[in-house]
Formats: sequence, structure tokens, C-alpha cells
Amino acid sequence: MIKENKLADLSFQFAKEIIFLVKDLKEKRENIISNQIGRSGTSIGANINEAQYAQSKADFVSKLQIALKEANETGYWLKLLLETNYIDEERFRVLENTCSRLRVMLITSCKTAKNNMS
Repeated sequence: MIKENKLADLSFQFAKEIIFLVKDLKEKRENIISNQIGRSGTSIGANINEAQYAQSKADFVSKLQIALKEANETGYWLKLLLETNYIDEERFRVLENTCSRLRVMLITSCKTAKNNMS
């Protein structure tokens, strides 16, 4: 339908980076945000993957919208980690850039899929 593979690949790579981030945060004994960002950051790709096997176009859009919500939440946790000095500016920029790219791709994919439904 759309650029699912590019979106799926980027979200998978992002999930790996989030897992590495969580490992680093756990070493610093940061458990609250690390648990939250671990769930939201890896959920993006999981929902994109589920969307590829959706039962209908409405189900497809729903999964992508959930992925978008998870990406927005992940962006929040990244900003909080930066502001509380758990991650440096460079790591924040890299992760936030990828997270933003995912959001843009998800918004575009949702719009395209919705237009194809009418």
C-alpha cells in the first residue's frame, strides 16, 4: 500500500536504539523513564508490523495511529531525559530526529490510507 518496508525498517532500527538507551539508563539506576520509553519506543515498530497484516484498511489505519501516539509519547520521554541530564544533547538529537521522521512518515501513511478508503 505505502512505504511500509521503509517505515518498518526505520522503526525497527529505532527500537534497537531505544533498547540500547534503556540498557544505559538502567546502568545509571534510572528505572521510571527507562521503563516508559522502553515500552513506547519499541511499540512503534510493533504496531507498524501489525499494520502490515491488518484485517482491513480501517484496522491498518488504526494500527498506524497507535504507532503515531507511541512515537509522540517517546518524543516526550526523550525530551524529559535530556532536561534531567540522563542523555546528552547529541544522543537526544539523533534519537529525536529519527522519532520525528517516524512521526512524519506515519502521518503521511495515515492520510494516504484514509484517502484510499473513500
